[in-house]
Amino acid sequence: MSINQFKNYQVSEEILKALTDLNYVTPTEVQQKVIPVALKRKDLVVTSQTGSGKTASFGIPICEMVNWSENKPQALILTPTRELAAQVSEDLANIGRFKRLKATAIYGKQSFSKQKVELKQKTHIVVGTPGRVLDHLEKGTLSIDRLQYLVIDEADEMLNMGFIDQVEAIIKTLPTNRMTMLFSATFPDDIEQLCKQYMKSPINIEVQGDGVTTKAIIHELIEIPDNVKLSLLEEITIVENPDSCIIFCRTQEQVEKVFRQLKLAHYPCDKIHGGMVQEDRFAVMNDFKRGKFRYLVATDVAARGIDIDNITHVINYDFPLEKESYVHRIGRTGRGGKAGKAITFMTPYEGKFLHDVETYIGFKIPTRPAPSKEEVAQKQPLFRKKLHMRPLLKESKGEALNKDIMKLYFNGGKKKKIRAVDFVGTIAKIPGVSVEDIGIITIQENVSYVDILNGKGPVVLKAMKHTTIKGKQLKVHQAMK
Repeated sequence: MSINQFKNYQVSEEILKALTDLNYVTPTEVQQKVIPVALKRKDLVVTSQTGSGKTASFGIPICEMVNWSENKPQALILTPTRELAAQVSEDLANIGRFKRLKATAIYGKQSFSKQKVELKQKTHIVVGTPGRVLDHLEKGTLSIDRLQYLVIDEADEMLNMGFIDQVEAIIKTLPTNRMTMLFSATFPDDIEQLCKQYMKSPINIEVQGDGVTTKAIIHELIEIPDNVKLSLLEEITIVENPDSCIIFCRTQEQVEKVFRQLKLAHYPCDKIHGGMVQEDRFAVMNDFKRGKFRYLVATDVAARGIDIDNITHVINYDFPLEKESYVHRIGRTGRGGKAGKAITFMTPYEGKFLHDVETYIGFKIPTRPAPSKEEVAQKQPLFRKKLHMRPLLKESKGEALNKDIMKLYFNGGKKKKIRAVDFVGTIAKIPGVSVEDIGIITIQENVSYVDILNGKGPVVLKAMKHTTIKGKQLKVHQAMK
């Protein structure tokens, strides 16, 4: 039996079943190094580049170690952005699906009162951005009495975005008898100080490999006057003809300008920046992950930790002003060992930023000329053909896992004195259904939601239309997505 298989780790059948359904086959290097140590509840400091599989490296042990029967949060995961909080929450919910673990994401620009209601429910894992987590702690709406595990994800990004003081304020409120894991692509002095002050003899794990210097990513630089960048962008996309591409701009206004230009040229594209409503940002990212369009024009809000398969090209339309930003942007491509290309436009006055980036990454970025008119004309027919092709939609990571799950809605909850145990006791008595077929149960004031696993949803739905719960006949139907 290979040492690289997840079944060699001391994890339960429920976790292994979820990993199989999620197509986790062989652990990545960071997973091989982190999972066994984390399962021993040791504090960890992990230096690992984006795209190395670190979410599962802490997600698998946490899902294994948390106790389903405990109603209050046992794990807190801090992330720098709202998109990453939502992504990590979804990943952990998928890994813990058959243990019936509930992961709740909390972040800004979303209803505080809605999150407060969510946190009143049985919640095992909370994933959040520092500002909103601190809000809940200060208002007493996030219980930390039973908290045993803390993860600080993308710690260097927390520092770059000015969140490190909030992170420290959060840590000071948490139980000291806990396990802490910190993950960072780089290790600045402030992060090192945080580890020394708030962690107990942490084990340091460094993972080389899938970083910025990987052979999987081709780096190219084009020196160009500012006033011809839009025409160069069109020429580059024609010549490169990417399957999936993120175009990074410095400001929201620039994103809007480039997006309008591409739309006028009938590119299959969309945009994302911090000025958009959060629901719209999530919708755009989900559509991009599914492959509904091929070109995403974005500010750095899309550069931090977002995991999208098979992005073939990253184009830095505006040169990044911070050296770390270059690493995070180009880290969207060349993931999982797949090939990728990062093309950066540089205007004459941006040479000082180039020097900082090259010093930081440890090598010179090769320059290339703008495409010739002949090259553009030669590649134009193939580009036009691909431009009008219907997209082949990809399955999301959890889609295969969720195919066998049906969420049922019941019109009764706490006000009717109904508890999770009432649903379990009633549903498990239906012929052909067992406790293992019942997933996450969410009981609110007037309604309840129950996940039915293993394709048993239709059977339970039919039976419950004529079955009482605690002597009450509740209306039941499949919940809206």
